Amino acid sequence: MHKLNFKVEVSINEATGVPRAAYLRVRDGHASDTREIVAGKAFADYGVDGELLGVEFLAPCTVNVLNTITAEEPDNVQRFLRGAVPHEMVCG
Repeated sequence: MHKLNFKVEVSINEATGVPRAAYLRVRDGHASDTREIVAGKAFADYGVDGELLGVEFLAPCTVNVLNTITAEEPDNVQRFLRGAVPHEMVCG
């Protein structure tokens, strides 16, 4: 089991100030599997044990993407992901 370690990394377009990409780390560990959740927009990294390690957003996605990724996660992980993703990367 990987230790929870919440971190947010955001890449910003310096000219506009708008986020270009965001990575939300949930747990420490090395990704053994990266799954494309939304074609070209959202990816989830999983450890060898199947635990969610982090989520990367490369373009805006619907909030349902987070619901899909976090369905099996504890409440604190769900709250972190919903609260930490930049608003420009998630839409209703």
